[in-house]
Amino acid sequence: MTHPSDLKGTWALVGLALRRDRVLLPAWTSVFALMVVGSATATVDLYPTVASRVQAAQAINGTGSLVALYGPIYEPTSLGAVAMVKLTSMGAAMVAVLTAILTIRHTRAEEETGRLELLGATVVGHGAPLTAALAVAAMTSVAIGALSALGLVVSGLPVGGSVAFGASWAGAGIAFASVAAVAAQLTTTARNATGLTMGALGVTYVLRGIGDTSPRVSWLVWTSPIGWAHRMRAFASEQWWVLGLIAGFAVAAVASAYALSARRDIGAGLLPDRPGPARAGSRLRSPLGLAWRLQRSALLAWTAAFALLGIVVGSIASDVGSLIESPNAQDLIRRLGGEKGLTNAFLAAELGVLGVITAAYGVHAALRLRTEETSMRAEPVLATGVGRLRWAASHLLVAMGGTTSLALASGLAVGITHALHTGHAADVLSVLSGALVQLPAIWVVLGVVVATFGAGPRLAGLSWVALVAFLLVGEFGALFRLPQQVMDLSPFAHVPQLPGTALQPTPIIALLGVAVLLTTTGLAGLRRRDVG
Repeated sequence: MTHPSDLKGTWALVGLALRRDRVLLPAWTSVFALMVVGSATATVDLYPTVASRVQAAQAINGTGSLVALYGPIYEPTSLGAVAMVKLTSMGAAMVAVLTAILTIRHTRAEEETGRLELLGATVVGHGAPLTAALAVAAMTSVAIGALSALGLVVSGLPVGGSVAFGASWAGAGIAFASVAAVAAQLTTTARNATGLTMGALGVTYVLRGIGDTSPRVSWLVWTSPIGWAHRMRAFASEQWWVLGLIAGFAVAAVASAYALSARRDIGAGLLPDRPGPARAGSRLRSPLGLAWRLQRSALLAWTAAFALLGIVVGSIASDVGSLIESPNAQDLIRRLGGEKGLTNAFLAAELGVLGVITAAYGVHAALRLRTEETSMRAEPVLATGVGRLRWAASHLLVAMGGTTSLALASGLAVGITHALHTGHAADVLSVLSGALVQLPAIWVVLGVVVATFGAGPRLAGLSWVALVAFLLVGEFGALFRLPQQVMDLSPFAHVPQLPGTALQPTPIIALLGVAVLLTTTGLAGLRRRDVG
């Protein structure tokens, strides 16, 4: 049992965490709120009548791949249930990712850098850092849920369903913050703790998908916190008692985290580290080999996830015509994703979404430069014959190669799956082209990372802000009627919409030029400034 003295200094650490995340938290909270408002607003135009909503709900519930990805619609006549079908489970998973990262960032990551040991030498209690991290994650979850519910109410949806939807997101965030708290006690690095938590999230999402699509094992839904969030049944005879299930899980996981924390030393993990070989292999003789060794595990996991996601998208593409019968809906999809055929428009739109997610991986991979510098691991490397540009270029090459691998994996998975449904082998090449054409815009985002990192490691985090801004402009610019000049600020606005349109080389060349300019500027700044 935690003694009150162990919690001394908790609120000071909460204030410190909020100070450090003063840009990250408002940005992502706004993104989630705008996502639900945009979805609700768009659905009114897509399905203006009860008959159109019932038709769409029946088509979605009758398509196994869509139910596995998003979950079923429990009330076909409800505008809110149809509007939130994509965001109920998937949005809950995204909130879970954010709160898990927050929890690990303020616990295990602080231990890994040695900052938590310095704080422990003051009047800060042993349990204060974990308590502060969980408090910040819980406050973030509640803020996202409350703002999302408010946005839905303002959009004209029922109050009860809106509150239930916001509560489902908040519950998922708190549940996985507690899972991340347990993972932070088991491993010695933030990267491994994140991997464990994301693995648990992936398993629970798959369990929900299997339970929703297989009546014989429908009970699997009740083994998943993501399934619990969906079974809140927002806008469909809400089941408020599910919140008790989520709260019980969170309390049990948090109690486990405190118990595990009491059994280990600061900086140590309960799972033993696997010792490496006594001598480094020949591949580690270059900075590129070291960068690949540091990032290969994450890249392989991302590639497998993208291949699986591509299979799902490819299987859905052949049925998209039956999902949307409203002329207004078909026109909107065409305007968002292409011109020649509803299926091509759907594929182009989904490949665009995958492109933004690939850019998120690229930002994560390129920011390894900042991690290496701020943890003072870069200085021993640079003290050898390795120059700054060669060191930075190694991580940048891994990031560029990684984004290319993800584009290839998703493009081939979508293309092959779609071609198996249509029987046209040429569809593989056309879909793959739509995936690869996203790369110049993705590399512009990588250029932003290098440019901000060249100005200083603390500024490199602004690349996440830039990516969020590009996402908001791309997803909601048309819905909120933003000026075209504002929408053109996103590099993804200039990507040719393939398949379905002719390939225009001019925007691709322009995007590559911007990427080169940003990267060159960042590398020049790195040469001039101090390291560390």
